[in-house]
Amino acid sequence: MGIPVEVPGLDTIIPELGAARLVVIESGADGAKSFFVRKLALAALRQDHPVTFVISRDREELQQLLMAEGKLTSWGEPHLEIFERDAFDSLGEYGANGGLLAVDSFSFLTLDLPGPGLAGLVRRLRALCHEKGTTIVLATDRGMFEAQSEAVAMHLADGVIQFHSKEGPEWIVRYLRIPKWMDGKFVDRNIYYEFDGKRLAIDLRRRVL
Repeated sequence: MGIPVEVPGLDTIIPELGAARLVVIESGADGAKSFFVRKLALAALRQDHPVTFVISRDREELQQLLMAEGKLTSWGEPHLEIFERDAFDSLGEYGANGGLLAVDSFSFLTLDLPGPGLAGLVRRLRALCHEKGTTIVLATDRGMFEAQSEAVAMHLADGVIQFHSKEGPEWIVRYLRIPKWMDGKFVDRNIYYEFDGKRLAIDLRRRVL
């Protein structure tokens, strides 16, 4: 069973992240990416899937956000682990129980890996997906990867979600794109959204950007 996408509107396009799949979620400075990854983690927990988070900083802040957003009354969920690391080069302690493995700032945590080293790491992650049935989400920061490394991650992923924002004539225009998905399809359109730090609202109306 996959991890449901609990964002109204977006769930009509991608209802879930499939089990044993690897998805890259990319964005610039917009916080919607990390918010979306937390939503996936909470959806997984509600379905009693184990969740492993690997982050580069602010472990306690993430813990508090998950408690608040998930309306958890106490910390210490037996199915939730959060690791704060400076690099992501060993897989032994992550995702061994299936469920969801979310690596936020994946591009930062693998900054020192050359293209072939990154390819080897992503291939080992894919092997973990298939062996343990783990769904893996790699959140990357646009512009941090070298072009070769970005191409490696996108090529080896089963799905890619890209959050974009640009300055419009009156306000910031935010939209996401799905250039690659599990069944071989892609969504060749801009999917507009609004984000205020607490809510991700999808607008499925077609517009010209």
